[in-house]
Amino acid sequence: MSFRRLSQNQPASFAFKAEYEPRIAREIAKYPAGRQASAVIAILWFGQEQEGWVSKPMVEDVARRLAMPFIRVLEVATFYTMFNLEPVGRHLVQVCTTTPCWLRGSDEIVAACKRHIAPREKTVSADGVFSWMEVECLGACVNAPMLQIGKDFYEDLDGPITEKLLEAFRRGETPKPGPQNGRHTSEPEGGATTLKGVRTS
Repeated sequence: MSFRRLSQNQPASFAFKAEYEPRIAREIAKYPAGRQASAVIAILWFGQEQEGWVSKPMVEDVARRLAMPFIRVLEVATFYTMFNLEPVGRHLVQVCTTTPCWLRGSDEIVAACKRHIAPREKTVSADGVFSWMEVECLGACVNAPMLQIGKDFYEDLDGPITEKLLEAFRRGETPKPGPQNGRHTSEPEGGATTLKGVRTS
């Protein structure tokens, strides 16, 4: 992941909010003395949960807490793509463009994001509500194409459905996750075709 770098625009400082301190302490306590570096991923994740992305001051804070060299924490943050290395919108839209989603029309999803968020990925929208990015497989291939917003999956999408989702989030609503075309979970479109009854004999 040598191409992953921290943003050139950095905040002056970073501090965890008080509510995170007990969670951080619990993570560190899971490991024997001298092995606290094992908590680095969890604590970076807490920082990203708070700020939306990982900044240089955050990396410095985590390194200090875990008695790790700055470069070791930076290596972790830049290696794992789950860490955002630049500011994101209030809602981060992650569009799967791996083969199954691409074959089912993920290009329409990307086009909708370009129209309603920003022409380029990893760009915060003018109103600060969204940013979007292409990602690798999110594991819902049977309901392709799909995207992730926050912790929720939105599946069975097309361009117009994606636009309605984004408009709803922009209004402050939280659409119901899952398939957006009326199908139940990952059943065949139109409903179940087998195992519809229980044999009694």
